[in-house]
Amino acid sequence: MAAQNLGTVQSPILTVESDRLLIDSAFGKRLEQEFEADGAVLAAENRRIEAELTAEEKDLTERRPSMDAEAFRVLADAFDEKVREIRRTQDAKARELTQRREANRVAYLNAVAPVLERMMRESGAAVILERSSVFISANVIDITDTAIARIDSVLGDGSHLIKRDEQAE
Repeated sequence: MAAQNLGTVQSPILTVESDRLLIDSAFGKRLEQEFEADGAVLAAENRRIEAELTAEEKDLTERRPSMDAEAFRVLADAFDEKVREIRRTQDAKARELTQRREANRVAYLNAVAPVLERMMRESGAAVILERSSVFISANVIDITDTAIARIDSVLGDGSHLIKRDEQAE
């Protein structure tokens, strides 16, 4: 029989709150802060573009009475196409940001898997279940807080695994 580690839960089944692992670990917090910062940059860019387009539309509207109808139609159509193209570009940037966030989440889960597997072996467990999927259990088998501390200890903020400049690739 394997010797029990003091302070380690000994159970064939453990539970964990995977969302808390991401939200409360230094690694997960860093990824979320970077996502929020990139989202803020994109939002500021969208506000700047919106202000520029609003000014351009106002100028076009003010020029309309003094213009030939056909000349105005050409400018208005060009403006509409410009707006559609900008919208496509900004939507693509938002999708890319969301895809990067999901890719980082997958990379995070892959990075923490060995930490959780070691905790599972240390406790003699055969499985770690998502806590929200368990109908009822003893709180003692929830290793979320311990896992967060261990992830922080082993992986830190994860910057050695996922660097900010690599995320943009």
